[in-house]
Amino acid sequence: MSEAASQNGSQEEDLELPLFNLSTIATATQNFSPHNKLGEGGFGLVYRGKLEDGKEIAVKRLSLSSWQGVKELKNEIKLISKLQHRNLVKLLGCCIQGEEKLLVYEYMPNKSLDFFIFDPKQGKLLEWAKHFQIICGIARGLQYLHQDSRLRVIHRDLKASNVLLDNEMNPKISDFGLARSFGGDQTEEKTNRVMGTYGYMAPEYAFDGLFSVKSDVFSFGILVLEIVSGKKIRGFHHENHGLTLIGHAWTLHKEGSSFSLLDERLRDSPHNRKQVLRCIHVGLLCVQQSPMDRPNMSSVVVMLGSESELPQPKQPGYSTEMASVKGDNSFAKPKSSSMNGMSFTMLEAR
Repeated sequence: MSEAASQNGSQEEDLELPLFNLSTIATATQNFSPHNKLGEGGFGLVYRGKLEDGKEIAVKRLSLSSWQGVKELKNEIKLISKLQHRNLVKLLGCCIQGEEKLLVYEYMPNKSLDFFIFDPKQGKLLEWAKHFQIICGIARGLQYLHQDSRLRVIHRDLKASNVLLDNEMNPKISDFGLARSFGGDQTEEKTNRVMGTYGYMAPEYAFDGLFSVKSDVFSFGILVLEIVSGKKIRGFHHENHGLTLIGHAWTLHKEGSSFSLLDERLRDSPHNRKQVLRCIHVGLLCVQQSPMDRPNMSSVVVMLGSESELPQPKQPGYSTEMASVKGDNSFAKPKSSSMNGMSFTMLEAR
C-alpha cells in the first residue's frame, strides 16, 4: 500500500499490518473534519475519509481518555489482520504516532445495524427477507471466528452497533478491541476484568468472569431477538411490567404466540412466518441460562437454514429485570465496583 509508511520498524514487525502516516490520514479526513464524522462512542470518534487513489475509508480515532489503550489497540490489530471473511469488517491499516492511535477500516456506507433496526423511519426500509439475511450473515461470521478461522476468537462485545452494513446491506462484525483468541483445546477462560456491554453479556461472564464461544452465542441470541422485534434489550422492561426482552420472548413462546414479537413495521410487508418463528426459537436457544444448553454457532447456522424440528429452549438468563444489571453500559469512563468479590469495569454506552 503506497500510502502506508513504517513509523517504527519494531512496531511494523509486531503488528504485521501496514502503518499509515498521520499526515495521510489527516489529509484523507480533511483534518478530522466534523463534517466527516460517522459516529461517536466511548473509544472516541469514527471519520469517513478518502485516500489519494480515491479509496474510501473509515478511521477509528481513539480519544486520549479512551478505555482502549495501546494494548487493546494492538490486540484488535493482531486479531483482525489474521481474519478474512465476508461477514467481518476488513482492517486496512493503522497509525500509532505520538498520542494518536488510529485504525483504518474499509468504509461501510450503510453505517451500523442499530441505525436501521431501532430507528422508526429507517426501520421501515428493510423488509423481513433482509432482516433474515442479516441474521444469517452474522451467524456465519461468528461461526468463522469460533471454528473456521486460524484462531478461535471470542468477540466478547457483539451488539447491534458493532455490526456494520455494506452497500448491499450485508452484515460485517466489527470492533475486536475486546476479542480474545483461544489455542489448542481451550474452551473457556476466566477474567477479573469484565468488559463489554451489559444486556448483551452472558450471565456467567457478567457475574463470574467466565467467557467462551457460548458467551458469544448468548450475545448473538440477544441480537436476534432485537432484530426480530425492533426493540433494544435495554429499556424494554419499562413497557412490560418488569420483563426483559428475553423474558417477554420466553413468555410468548410458552403461550404459543411468538409471532407477536415481530416488529409491527414488518407485519404489513412480505414476510415468511415460519422463518420468523424459527429465528425467535433459535434466539431463545442461544440465551438459555446454562452455557452447556446453548448451541454452538455451527449448529445455529444449520438450524437457521433448515426446517428440521428444533429442541425446546430451557429457562433463559435475564428473563426479569435485575437490580444488579442496569442500563446499556459499555466503555467510556471506568467506574470500579465489586460484586461477589470480583472487580467490574462499568462504563457508559458507546
